[in-house]
Formats: sequence, structure tokens, C-alpha cells
Amino acid sequence: MSAFFRALGPAAFLGVCLAPHSALADELDAAPVGPVVVTGHAGEDFLAIATQTVRAEEIARTVNAVTVEDTVRYLPNLFVRRRHIGDTQAPVTTRTSGVGSSARSLVYTDGVLLSALIGNNNSNASPRWSMVAPAEVEQVQVAYGPFSAAYPGNSIGAVIAITTHTPARFEADAGVTYASQSFKQYGVKDTYPSYTVQADAGDRRGPVWWRLSYAHIDTRSQPLSYVTATPLPQPAASATTVTGGFNDLNRTGQPIAVIGAGGLEHQRQDLAKLKLGWDITPRLQASWLLGYFGQSDDAHVTSFLRDASGAPVYAGTVSLNGASYKLAPSAFTGGLYSLDQAHWMQALRFAGQPSPAFSWKAAASLYDYHRDRQRSPDALPAGLTGGSGAILDMGGTGWKTLDLEGDWRPGGEAAAHALRAGAHYDRYELQSRKFAAADWILGDEGAPRSASLGRTETSAFWLEDRIRLAPPLDLTLGARLEHWRAFDGRNWSATPALDVSQPERSRTALSPKVVLAWRDAGWRASASAGVAYRFPTVTELYQQVTVGPDLRSPDPNLTPERAISTELSVARDFGPARRDTVRLSVVTEDVANALISQSTSLGGSAPVSFVQNIDKVRSQGAELVVEAHDVLTPGLDLSASATYVSSHIARDAALPPAEGKQTPQIPRWRWTAVATWRATPRLTLTAAARYSDRVYGAIDNSDVVSHTYQGFDGYFLADARAVFRLNDRWSAALGVDNLTDRRYYLFHPFPGRTVIAQLSYALGAD
Repeated sequence: MSAFFRALGPAAFLGVCLAPHSALADELDAAPVGPVVVTGHAGEDFLAIATQTVRAEEIARTVNAVTVEDTVRYLPNLFVRRRHIGDTQAPVTTRTSGVGSSARSLVYTDGVLLSALIGNNNSNASPRWSMVAPAEVEQVQVAYGPFSAAYPGNSIGAVIAITTHTPARFEADAGVTYASQSFKQYGVKDTYPSYTVQADAGDRRGPVWWRLSYAHIDTRSQPLSYVTATPLPQPAASATTVTGGFNDLNRTGQPIAVIGAGGLEHQRQDLAKLKLGWDITPRLQASWLLGYFGQSDDAHVTSFLRDASGAPVYAGTVSLNGASYKLAPSAFTGGLYSLDQAHWMQALRFAGQPSPAFSWKAAASLYDYHRDRQRSPDALPAGLTGGSGAILDMGGTGWKTLDLEGDWRPGGEAAAHALRAGAHYDRYELQSRKFAAADWILGDEGAPRSASLGRTETSAFWLEDRIRLAPPLDLTLGARLEHWRAFDGRNWSATPALDVSQPERSRTALSPKVVLAWRDAGWRASASAGVAYRFPTVTELYQQVTVGPDLRSPDPNLTPERAISTELSVARDFGPARRDTVRLSVVTEDVANALISQSTSLGGSAPVSFVQNIDKVRSQGAELVVEAHDVLTPGLDLSASATYVSSHIARDAALPPAEGKQTPQIPRWRWTAVATWRATPRLTLTAAARYSDRVYGAIDNSDVVSHTYQGFDGYFLADARAVFRLNDRWSAALGVDNLTDRRYYLFHPFPGRTVIAQLSYALGAD
């Protein structure tokens, strides 16, 4: 633990952890240290205004859920950038954060952190969704904004808490899913299938319960990338004449030729989990979770170019459609790779309630990249069958967390004060080493090529007090004190030569929170404000940047983001059961020192992209959410949400042309709509739609062409699903995602029309 954490001593640590409690973060039933068994639901606490929940039965009726990130598809202001079924690079976007800001949201499952806070990007820092299967999910709750002191500054966007099922008696279930995607673009025309099987079993005998689950996915993806080339200024006399490429524009409007496709992945994934629980006494419970995720992923490339003999062309100087292009031997290597992963996670949790007024929780979790190797070639076409290449080894990367929490409510819910306090510790470690390989497909790790290493840790204490000003009016005050440290950072490279030991960094910050909430006769209103510090991640601090022939670490002294967020919400519940609701929220967010990748010059070099602090980003918006049941006819349910956000770069000294421009990857308009009809007791039909207007990828909004590889399109997507319950045990579903076969880009080309068929069996569950 950090010196700050140790200095407080065990007595102070326990004193804070077991101190009394408030109700501010109660809204997330599956909070980081919450019990596995859900004890409440959204709508029972005043913060339900800023919280959305989807439960297992609703997911089964309305969502073509093949992987767990699908379960949040229709929740307001959430978009998970899943490029295809089985994608492990699927970051979350929220009201004011785009797909490149993975560290601005938190994802938990049964108290285990799935967010990979080793980075802040849309690749290796994406949440580890693959550690949860849809069949396990009991419910998913989402809280928007950094208004609870129980969560770190990474909650600027949202906290997603997944609760999985705990058995009450013997039960078992199994299911199979088949999906088929059709895709046609440029020189690619194919069908990409996916197969999924899953099985779960669990039981409770007296004070002891267990649940064992397994899932396997075998899936193939559409191209995740295209290989492009820019024309030479003058035709080359010695160029090889080729056919098959496609003339187009890149995202800045410059002419390019699309000459091939890459990243056509074939993934085989296995998920196995064991949950054990023991009610030691009626007032003391313990649980243990063990999870394993394994993946074998082989990606290949295809060249659209053909020479006079019909052979594919991957490198050299070529003449296409009257223009000449120079293709480097590495032009296609980015889309050809293999990946071998074995990740483990564990969590140990205790919960006790010594008296009706006092309860406590303790949880420790571990996520370990036990094996994580990606192999890639140095050059094509030789690399198609082997030859020299590289092995990127991230084994040893991972994180550890510890949380303690106390809750004291003297006098019950009607008491004047309800206090909550806790302590938190985490450590994130990046171990990224690249080795040469004589045979990139089967060879062993050879001479080291480069390394990026580092650690961060955070110690935190937090306190909240809910003050009952009057029976309908509550004021919650909270604060979170955090000490962050980054250390053991090192960048090393053999060629070009680089060996930098990065400076140790530390920062202490206090984040106040306040919520004023009123609820009476079906009406709810709240005013919330919070300060949040989002500390730099290991990869943001210690990344390597190529500048001509050199490698540099441009800024190991990044400062934390500081967000000041507010929300005003009014909600109305209708009907005796309060099943129909409407909510309007107005939000603002000012982020100082925002951490966003942008291009600038280093020491007179050509512009290079890396993460920098942007002086200020300002966002304002409004969100409307409506849910209605038995509309027009019994059995017809409707839900919809619409959001408008104006987000722009208010000040950027490093790149003045970006000032006033739209913040990258944040749409102005986004909406979802879902209609579900329970046609008969056994048949349910659902139609859904999602919309987002176009966004920009460049901070200066210079990417004026959206419908091209690396561009960012707007989209309108329609989905459909039919579920038929055959009997009390068997059910079948047939669905279609992207019903209209919309072709769109979010940097990568996204899937076409996908048909999904599912068959499931359940024994013993309610």
C-alpha cells in the first residue's frame, strides 16, 4: 500500500471503514462492495432519478443478447462499441465521454472491477466484458455522473453494476445461440457465423450455496480494418500494373485507394466461473468468486490487388487506375495477427449486520493477465506462411482492489442522519514487452525489442451523510479523499535506442459531493453537484511515441482531469404500481485538464499524436426518458430516451485551432426506442431502434468525411426480436440486429445485418 495509506495506521483505517453511513450510493444494489443478493431495486431511493435498471426478464424479452455488453444496448445514453460478436475491445460511451475514454466509466460484476484502468483507450483498456455471460445476469444498474463519494473519479461518465444470479435451490439452465452476419463492402462479400453454447448449475443447501457456469463462443468477424494507400505525386515508370483496388477519400477528404482488408478475426473463447457462498451466521455472510477467460484469436488479411497473372499483391510500387502507389512490406501486417489469452479473476467478500442500525462490508478482488500474447509478422507476403515477426507479451498485467464500508442508520429510515463511510485501495500494473520471433506463427520469444512498464495505486477514504431536512426533503453531503501515486515507469527500446526511467508521481485530491432531493406523491426532483478527479493511467503516462527515427515519452507529467458536474432532474411516476415514468434531466460538465489524444509537435518534429492535457472541455445537455406499459392495448410496452449534448473544447493552448470545436466522439443527438408486445402468454415481439448523429474523431474536427475507414458516421439501426416460450422449461428466440443492413463506420467498419437464433432450457429456476 502507499505511504499515505500506511501512515493512517490500522486504527484510523478501521475507524473510517466502520463509521456510520448515508444513502447516497444505495442506488447501485451491485455496488463495488455490495452483497451478491439484491436487496432493493431502482426507484426505491431518491437517486433513482439518475439511475436506470434492466432486469433479466426484460433482457430476455427485448435484447438479442449474445454477449453481456448487449444487455445495456437500449439504456439511455450508453453505447458500447462492440465491433462484432466476441469483440474484446468494447469501450463504453456516456453522455459526455466518447469511445476513446474508457477510464471515464466503471463496470463491475458482483463487486469485481471489470474496467481495465490500466489505460484510457478503445483497445486494451476496454472493460473485460468477457468475464460475464448473459445467462448469468440478474440485473444491470447504471448510475450517471460522479455524485456518489463511494466511487472514484472514473465515475465521471457512469457506473455500470452487473449482478449475477444466486440460487435459492437446485437449478440448471443451458442454451445455444447461432448468429449469421452478412457483409458486403469494397472487395469483401461474405457471411460470418457465430456459435455460442452455455450451461449453468447451482444449488443452496442450508447456509451454503454454489453456482458453476460455462460458456463457449466460436465467432468470425467482418473486416475490422482496411488497407489504404495515397497516390504518389508522379506516376512511377517501374510500377507493376494491378487491378482490383477502389478509389475513395480518407476522413480528411484526401484521395486514397482501398487495396485490402484486415482484422478478419476467428475467435474461440471460453468462460468458466465458480461462485461459493456461506451464511456463517444469520448476520454474517461470505462469498468467493473465481473466473477464467481464455481466448484464441486468429486474424487474417486479404488483398484486393491482382497482378497480370491473377496473384495477390501485398507490397511494392504499383499502378492502379492511372495512379502509382508505393506499398511498404508492412502495409498489411496490422491486420494479420494471432492472440492467445488466459485471464483469471477472484473476489472474496464479507458482509455483516451486527445490529439493525449498523452493517458493514469488505471485499477484495484480483484480475490477472496470466497469459496474454499477440503475434504479428514483420512483412508480407513472406509473413503469410511464417517468417520474422514480433510477440507482444502482456503477461503480469492486472489490478487488485480492496474496499471496506460501514453503514449506520440510527433510528431507521426516518432518522435525521444516515451515515456511510468507507476506505478503498487499488493497484494497477502494466507489463507490456515486445520480443522478436524468428517464426511469428510458432516461434518462441527471441531478443527483446521494446518494453512499457509501470504501476499506479490509489488510497481513498470517503464519507457521506444523508440529512433528513423534512419528510419529503433530503440533503446528502459527501466527500472523497484520494491519494494517487504512479511509479516504476520505464520505456525501453532496442531500435531505435531508448531507455527512460520515468519519474514517480503523486497527488492528493478532495472531491466534494452534494445532492438535494425531494419526493412526494409520485413526483421526484433532485439537484446534484460533484467534483471528480480522474487520475492518469499507466499507459497515458508511460506511452512510447514515434517521432521520426526516435522513440520518446512526450509527457510523463500529465495532471489529473478535474470534472465539475451538475444535474437537475424531475421525474413523475404514474399509476398505483408506478410502472409508468417520465424523467427530464439537465446536465453540465466542465473538465479541466481533460486527457485526450491530440497531435502536436515535439521539439520541432512533424505533428505526432499522443495523450495531452486539454485546458478545458465544456458540456451541457438534456435527457428525456419515458417508460409506459399497456399502451393503447394490453401487453404493449414502450420505452424511449432522447439526449442532446453540446460539448466543445473551450480552451486548448497546445492546439488553438481546436478551440470551439465539437469534442471528439460525443454526438449532439442520440435516442433509443423500444416497443414490446406480449402478444400471447407465450409469445413476445419486440421492435427497437437506435440513433446517433455523426461525431468527429479529430480534436480540431478536420475529419470532414465520415463515411470512410477511420471516419465516424451517424447511424440509425433497427432491431427486432421474437421470443416463444415452448413450455415451462424450453424457450426459443429469433432476432435480427441492423435490420436494414446499414453500412456505417465508427473508425472501424461495423457489422451488417445479423440474424440470431437462440434455444434455451431452464430447470428449477423461478
